[in-house]
Amino acid sequence: MKHSARVFWKKNQHEVFKDGKYSRRHTWYFDGGTEVPASSSPDIIPTPMSDASAVDPEEAFLAAVSSCHMLFFLSIASKKKYVVEHYEDHAVGQLKEIKGKKAITTITLCPKVIFKGKYPSIKTIEQMHNLAHSNCFIANSIKANIQIKLNMKPNIK
Repeated sequence: MKHSARVFWKKNQHEVFKDGKYSRRHTWYFDGGTEVPASSSPDIIPTPMSDASAVDPEEAFLAAVSSCHMLFFLSIASKKKYVVEHYEDHAVGQLKEIKGKKAITTITLCPKVIFKGKYPSIKTIEQMHNLAHSNCFIANSIKANIQIKLNMKPNIK
């Protein structure tokens, strides 16, 4: 199974480029026609060379980890006959410098899940998240430590 994405950037005709003051804004193209405006993080390359309204690679990385985890969690919940009404996560990544190189070393997922009807026990929810994590293709592809911080307030609809 092969996956692909197209990334496109073009220099603005008024930019010198050699001075390092060029726009980092670019576009990601995905199958199905989705276009995503992208840029370097303004925390790394200041504006106006970065575009804070665009997705930066670090945010996309966190979203990919979170999304993969969620998709496996939903699948597991469905197979166990639990009805998930709402799933929300706020993924946070810690960028650190190690041996002169920056890396996202820790990712914390903070999923909040609202079930309808039969509500699983806290132990069952933890087991489903652990299984989702162990099956996540993205999590299995990276070295960063991924933590799951559950929001365990019972929300039943």
